[in-house]
Amino acid sequence: MKKLIVLAILTLLISCNDKATDDGRIKVVTTTTMLTDAVSEIGGDNISLEGLMGAGVDPHLYKASEGDVSKLYNADIIFYSGLHLEGKLVDIFEKMEGSKNTVSLGDRLPKEQLIASENFASNFDPHVWFNIQFFKQFAQIITEELSKADPKNAESYSENNTIYQKKLDNLESEVKAIIATLPKEKRILVTAHDAFNYFGKAYDFKVVGLQGISTATEAGVKDVQNLSDFIIQNNIKAIFVESSVPRRTIEALRASVLSKNHNVEIGGSLYSDALGNTGTVEGTYIGMFKYNVNTIVNALK
Repeated sequence: MKKLIVLAILTLLISCNDKATDDGRIKVVTTTTMLTDAVSEIGGDNISLEGLMGAGVDPHLYKASEGDVSKLYNADIIFYSGLHLEGKLVDIFEKMEGSKNTVSLGDRLPKEQLIASENFASNFDPHVWFNIQFFKQFAQIITEELSKADPKNAESYSENNTIYQKKLDNLESEVKAIIATLPKEKRILVTAHDAFNYFGKAYDFKVVGLQGISTATEAGVKDVQNLSDFIIQNNIKAIFVESSVPRRTIEALRASVLSKNHNVEIGGSLYSDALGNTGTVEGTYIGMFKYNVNTIVNALK
């Protein structure tokens, strides 16, 4: 019922012609915190930016409020991750096609480079931001779309993108150097859900999630038992919770391991589907990535 109400409001808004006046800057709306940070880096003061989701918010389960619908309607351009990450917002974005400039960034990536999944609606793992090279492509697409929507500031967007691309290259180099200190046989990452497969592919980690790619799927007793056996067999030192996923699933997994007379620690909380709090280092994509890598490597050594 709530979805129908939201879609009805959206239809009404789209049918109206009046838009609020502004200060001349284009209005940009983003979904996830990662996209909000990237768009902020490139758009700077030239845009009026609003992100729908905050720190610790799970995009798989996020539902639009009436206020969100209003923000989306009033936007000049909307950036979302796509690949069905924001699964409960898909109906709204489809409704807006043709009347709004909506940009699904994940769907612009080369499909042959994505990780396929038979158990997810889009058939591709949507957590593409854990491959820095993909995020560099996101930044380029954002630059191009902002430049088309706001040609007078295109040069500024291009300059900001050049700076940001260099920052991301530096991040890649730093991440590789940190990971190189962890022996390959210890690169087994056990987390709450399958958000880190692109990370694993890029940096030679075996990644095992207790839940599937979407947190909408629940882990069962058998999943916990099987993964606890895997942890013991591979003598894994630490497992990880995620900031946007309830701790109870990983705590249940640790309890299962302990019940079998094997010790495993919770190595820390990783940022998976959302950044940290605004104003903190982890509240930026680059800071989040460094934090995650340091947390993983220090716990598994």
